[in-house]
Amino acid sequence: MSDATSIEADRCGFVALIGAPNAGKSTLINKLVGVKVSIVTHKVQTTRARMRGIAIEGKSQLVLVDTPGIFAPKRRLDTAMVETAWGEARGADTVVVLVDVAKGIDDEVQRVLEEAGRLNVPVLLALNKIDRVKKEQLLAIADEASKHATFDQVFMISALNGAGVGDLKSYLAGAVPEGPWLYPEDQIADAPLRQWAAEITREKLILRLHQELPYASTVETSQWKELKDGSIRIEQTIFVERDSQKKIVLGSGGRTIKGISVAAREEMSQALDVTVHLFLFVKVRGRWGDDPERYREMGLDYPKA
Repeated sequence: MSDATSIEADRCGFVALIGAPNAGKSTLINKLVGVKVSIVTHKVQTTRARMRGIAIEGKSQLVLVDTPGIFAPKRRLDTAMVETAWGEARGADTVVVLVDVAKGIDDEVQRVLEEAGRLNVPVLLALNKIDRVKKEQLLAIADEASKHATFDQVFMISALNGAGVGDLKSYLAGAVPEGPWLYPEDQIADAPLRQWAAEITREKLILRLHQELPYASTVETSQWKELKDGSIRIEQTIFVERDSQKKIVLGSGGRTIKGISVAAREEMSQALDVTVHLFLFVKVRGRWGDDPERYREMGLDYPKA
């Protein structure tokens, strides 16, 4: 095959983004795709489920896998999230390790770098949030990271404002293997709409509430019905672990749940370009984090321990 033919060939591959919590993985995927496909909040461990965004660059289709932040697990759900992240990394064609340069390389980031260095796939390093530190610090962090793993390439980016993201995308387009595209050109994500809608509501729940409650809750879409007038009726259940948490989610006079519902409905309607009728219910399900069915709903494997 000539070089010219190779350049024109279609390419498609899986790119896993891994890193410590709040490294900016979801923000980067949304920037690469060009629209929001993964929820983003200021709180750590926002991403739970497998979320894949689909980006096009020239003749290449990039299937971008947003993984949960990697941290020392304390609960069964934590273990499932971390195992999912590393499983996606091992099965990818290319791995991008994101490091928040404003945070630097602490023990948590060091463990991620060392484990990434043991993967049998090409690994790239993306130093994120470069607008928040001086150039000398960037170079020092890049040098420190290279002591823990060998990287095929190093990129300095800001996932939020897009600096350097175009260079990373171009590199990935040439790095994924030749082969047919896996998705239609206009598809931007592979998550089922029911799961996507549940994630949107969970994002609003996280943003509205504080402390540990968001981590003790999960959202499931129980009904998705297209009505005769073209609108969509969506019913969702927010599961919490205790009655006291249910009262917090509902809020005084139902104001909190109403605020969550309005924000989620508006985003769903805008993204789907149809009228959405969203109905939220709150139920107590003690120890839902030990229920295998809840993990299947999130697309996670249920860990045995």
